[in-house]
Amino acid sequence: MKFAFIAAEKAWAPVSVLCRVLEVTRSGFYAWLARGPSDHAIDDQKLALEIVAVHKASGETYGSPRVHAELLANGLEVSRKRVARRMRELGLRSRRKRRFKATTDSGHKLPVADNVLDRKFDVDAPDVAWVTDITYVWTDEGWLYLAAILDLFSRRVVGHAMSERIDRALVLEALRDAVGRRVPEAGLLHHSDRGSQYASGDYQDALRDLGVVCSMSRKGNCWDNAVAESFFATLKTECIYSRRFATRAQAREAIFHFIEIFYNRHRRHSTLGYVSPMEFERKFVEEKKNREYENEAA
Repeated sequence: MKFAFIAAEKAWAPVSVLCRVLEVTRSGFYAWLARGPSDHAIDDQKLALEIVAVHKASGETYGSPRVHAELLANGLEVSRKRVARRMRELGLRSRRKRRFKATTDSGHKLPVADNVLDRKFDVDAPDVAWVTDITYVWTDEGWLYLAAILDLFSRRVVGHAMSERIDRALVLEALRDAVGRRVPEAGLLHHSDRGSQYASGDYQDALRDLGVVCSMSRKGNCWDNAVAESFFATLKTECIYSRRFATRAQAREAIFHFIEIFYNRHRRHSTLGYVSPMEFERKFVEEKKNREYENEAA
């Protein structure tokens, strides 16, 4: 490391001075220089390039755990500690989450459902339980509201809708999007907060027509819908906070790209063992088919 520092700084100070300050010999430095970089140093440089590429591809949102998972998936055998060390040396880090406040219009007299989900966020198959919520994004044209529905099994966003109005039409559109993609069976558990949009007659009628079981968070308890809250925190940290949107159309495009191109298909999720939601579902379907084939063969 001392010789590398001298090589980097010798254009600004005499080699003899640098060697004296660092307590190494000039002959030792020139012998090191003649040998060239070690295999370990070359390997470190290659690793740095791989790390930078993965970090940049994630929109500079990945920390060392997800960068490490991506490198392993790409066939590069390296320890997580080494990745973390190189990222510190390169000045690379994930974007820090900001605090945000979810707003729920629960001051209404509409009927509310019991908390059937009761924070049981781990389910064993797709389309057993969905969670949903609404968030907001500021643009120079005003607020853009996003309603999203996530499958608890894979944390995949199965439906979403955006509008300049925060009303029941917004959540109904997100529900139609999810149902159109997934075609869930009756008995699906649907969890939301107590907002008037979800408690409205139109929305509740839509759930009943689908044979969906309705569940709602307890009043003022955001932890009852922690998975949806966590997704919105990720969205804002990795997609929203670093940008300024001149128009709602720009915000729509960025959010759509984040959800459909990056989050669902590529973003490595810590809860899923650092694979993407779609990859997690693909593996589940593949394993299920293999079990069915083995049972038939037996």
